[in-house]
Amino acid sequence: METTTDRPIKKITAKLVKVMEEVSHVQKNGTNEFHKYQYATAADVLEKVNEALVKNKICSIAKADLISLEHVANAKGNQEHLATVQMNIRLIDSESGEFVDIAGLGNGQDSGDKAVMKAETASIKYAYMMAFNISTGDDPEADIRTDQFVSEVPKPRAVSRGTGAAYSLGAVCTDCGTKISDKVQKFSQERFGTGLCMNCQKNHQAV
Repeated sequence: METTTDRPIKKITAKLVKVMEEVSHVQKNGTNEFHKYQYATAADVLEKVNEALVKNKICSIAKADLISLEHVANAKGNQEHLATVQMNIRLIDSESGEFVDIAGLGNGQDSGDKAVMKAETASIKYAYMMAFNISTGDDPEADIRTDQFVSEVPKPRAVSRGTGAAYSLGAVCTDCGTKISDKVQKFSQERFGTGLCMNCQKNHQAV
């Protein structure tokens, strides 16, 4: 995005100061049921910021850039999507044409198709919170499912499956999610660069 070095921003910065005064604090209406604390929701932040921007005749144009989309295993061994999004927002003074650019990063994790949307919501929320110094008094909130999975992570231990093979509770195939033994995990890591079950190793060899 363009820098502010060679263009005037005096008029829009004066308006942004007024916006900062109006959105200095957002009530914490959201509740994290797992950790039992309140937080300011994205909807509350966006509603208050948008109201102040419109009042001061400032237009906002947001553009989301997907930084990464990974497949990760949660604490129960199930595969989920983890997205990282950078939200770039241009604030334009409708009267002077001056503009200022702000940006924010956000992560979102989901087993379905909502990982990117969660990341977009988090990134635009924190872009505004950081740019306007919005106070809520809370730490970044995690959704309840993420908190539960993190809290339920078992300590690695070997268990017998009747075949003499030792299984680590955290070792799963990165393709299908099947639990695999430490021996299979080690072999696959050396051969394919990732942990795969025997069936998925055959599929990779075929490819």
